[in-house]
Amino acid sequence: MKKAENIIVGISIGDLNGIGSEVVLKTFDDSRMLELCTPVIFANVKVMSFIKKTLELETPLHGIDQLDQIVVGKVNVLNIWREGVEINFGTNDPAVGKYAIKSFVAATKALKENQIDVLVTAPINKYNIQSEEFKFPGHTDYLDKELEGNALMLMVQDNLRVGLLTDHIPVNDVAKHLNEKLIVEKIETIKQSLIQDFGINKPKIAVLALNPHAGDNGVIGKEDDEIIKPVIKKLFEKGTLVFGPFAADGFFGSGHYEKYDAVVATYHDQGLIPFKTLSFGGGVNYTAGLNKIRTSPDHGTAYEIAGKGISDYNSFKEAVYMAIDIYNSKNQYLEISKNPLKTKEKQL
Repeated sequence: MKKAENIIVGISIGDLNGIGSEVVLKTFDDSRMLELCTPVIFANVKVMSFIKKTLELETPLHGIDQLDQIVVGKVNVLNIWREGVEINFGTNDPAVGKYAIKSFVAATKALKENQIDVLVTAPINKYNIQSEEFKFPGHTDYLDKELEGNALMLMVQDNLRVGLLTDHIPVNDVAKHLNEKLIVEKIETIKQSLIQDFGINKPKIAVLALNPHAGDNGVIGKEDDEIIKPVIKKLFEKGTLVFGPFAADGFFGSGHYEKYDAVVATYHDQGLIPFKTLSFGGGVNYTAGLNKIRTSPDHGTAYEIAGKGISDYNSFKEAVYMAIDIYNSKNQYLEISKNPLKTKEKQL
């Protein structure tokens, strides 16, 4: 098992005109963070130094040109480009979007090649990152293509975990995407993640209905009765503790969610509106279901406050903590699963 500070946390810098750089620098301004991990920021040390100076931050930075130069106990900045970047805080700039993707693609490559242990991504602007080379709605879709497994967005704060059956698709397309294969895949992914990433042996999972009042027996839509309910029944009979579909309108306000280890929403806003209402500023976006670990804060670029030095870095810090916790939990699970008899012998 690695020593804590030897866990290498790769950080993609996100949109340089947003608050990403600020929350990263503020997180590692606290030297105690370096007792938990060694960060590597995929960017350019001159650019990061400029932002640090502009925001009047004190975070010490250590520039490196390749990953074998990482120094434990330092905030490493890997130079993945040489030229200067014109930074205009609060501005949506496609030129800056290209650097966000350079950082993210390089960090993902390092993650695939085991040069970093986990990846934490600062926020990007989903519009200015688009190009001939990068045609993905966001981080999750790219990671799903590059890494092994089936990616699933799981929003987490403490014991509140919200996963999605569908994520970045238009609302009028949601019903078309729902089918048995998708629902089984997503619920099994969440179940496995709860077991190996969060250490919950027999997780209980709730599924929200697509339609108001779960369709009212077909009066307000048939998808819940005809698609979702039969899949839940089948999975439950096979031993997965999954329940629903529950009418979504009162599920969170009543506190009903507290009875479950995870809640599965049928579409993006159905899950993320209540999640962010309950946990905004402290939640973490975890990409479950992949063979590597990636987390991110629960907010976007926040152009309106970028460059003012007032951004709250708590969600980014929590994303770092969670990446480390999941890394340890997953390694422990894999060790036990690999040879349970040997593990038992060692304990005796």
